[in-house]
Amino acid sequence: MSNIPSTKNAPAGPSFKKNTHMDTDSLMLSMTQVVNSTVGFYQTMWYYLVTGGSFAECPYFEGQREVRCQLYSVTLIMQLWNTPHYRNGTFQDDMIKNLRNVAVPGTGIPLSLFCYSKIVCLFAILILYPLIALIAAINVGGRNAEKVSAAFCEQLLTPQDWFSFWRMNCRLASLHASVTKEDGYRFEDKWSFLTVGEERGVPVSPWLKTKGLFVKHRNEEGGLGCASYSNAIAGGDWIIQEVLENADSIKHLLPDNAPLSTLRVISGSRAGIKSAKYGSKKDVECLSCVFRAGREGAMTDHSCIMFDVDMSTGVIKKGTTNAHWYQLGLQKIATTPWTSTHDVTHHPDNGCEVTGQTLPDMKGIIELVENAHQKLAPGVPLIGWDVAITSKGMFLLEGNFSCNFFRGSFDQDLYFRFVEDYFMDLEEQQLAQKEAKKMA
Repeated sequence: MSNIPSTKNAPAGPSFKKNTHMDTDSLMLSMTQVVNSTVGFYQTMWYYLVTGGSFAECPYFEGQREVRCQLYSVTLIMQLWNTPHYRNGTFQDDMIKNLRNVAVPGTGIPLSLFCYSKIVCLFAILILYPLIALIAAINVGGRNAEKVSAAFCEQLLTPQDWFSFWRMNCRLASLHASVTKEDGYRFEDKWSFLTVGEERGVPVSPWLKTKGLFVKHRNEEGGLGCASYSNAIAGGDWIIQEVLENADSIKHLLPDNAPLSTLRVISGSRAGIKSAKYGSKKDVECLSCVFRAGREGAMTDHSCIMFDVDMSTGVIKKGTTNAHWYQLGLQKIATTPWTSTHDVTHHPDNGCEVTGQTLPDMKGIIELVENAHQKLAPGVPLIGWDVAITSKGMFLLEGNFSCNFFRGSFDQDLYFRFVEDYFMDLEEQQLAQKEAKKMA
């Protein structure tokens, strides 16, 4: 962390003295950092969860926007628990569904298990989360007290893992949808996204207009090896689409039997903010871009190497993976790495160099995404777009409103200002709604 964490009532850490006392002073400073961070964490939890304090008036970690946003977003879990969710029943239902295949690396335990009970979830937040932060810090810093202290403070207050950013985006979307009833969230439904997108001139991926599809194996008999699918166009549950192939400009970077490999582009919109004091001149702008290079033999590019992309040039930077977050089962404890490096330059399945290559028409990709956000859901804060560059043109496959940065780089100062403004505005709207109910 750039600053030593401090809270309203925390004592200041000791200063460094002469070299002869450097080791002792460093240890004391490290201990002070850990104590301040831990005390501040629990003070903030108490302030929100017990006293019902407001985000705007929180007295802890003043001037530390990132810490304030992170800790507030953690407490939103309790606030949103039983509220209706735009995608799955309640917020709790959505957590259970979307965390069932995710585990903190090295534990093997699906995080959904902590979401069936509010008390268990609260225990996970107040006890397990700080404990995991400590274990992770020791794993990073070893016997170096300063490194352990810095890693603990960061993981507890300003975590940099993709999961923490994803969950904060999810809580922002859930809170915003709950408070504003924004119509744009209906496009999380893939069929609505495609049909309305086509109506509004957004280049969405094409689908077959047939009422259904009947598939049978060429060598099975007796009615075996058959499947029937009713198309969404006829009221069914399936969207039947022709298989798309990557354009040559993308295909040459991938193994021969790789899946359609897309770009995940995140765009943010301030049009969902009600108060003018939190607005900006540009409502929609792209925040990050990642090229998901699909793995050999995979059905989709969810199995991939995630290469960061320079949005100003389209140049592909180094890649990484988050596969270690999806290792379930106790047998994975001993074999799952805790972290992954961000230094992949070649596709591991064919040895092709990906880093340094340039995506075609990066400017056009950004314009496509920003235009789609404006046309479909300008009131939704963040959308993660799956952009496919295919042999038949450039298409949007879907928009994800509880979006994942997929470890792509982004301007964190801009992002946290964005999140803070939304939290402030939504809190004002909640207060106004309460006052309106009292007056009714």
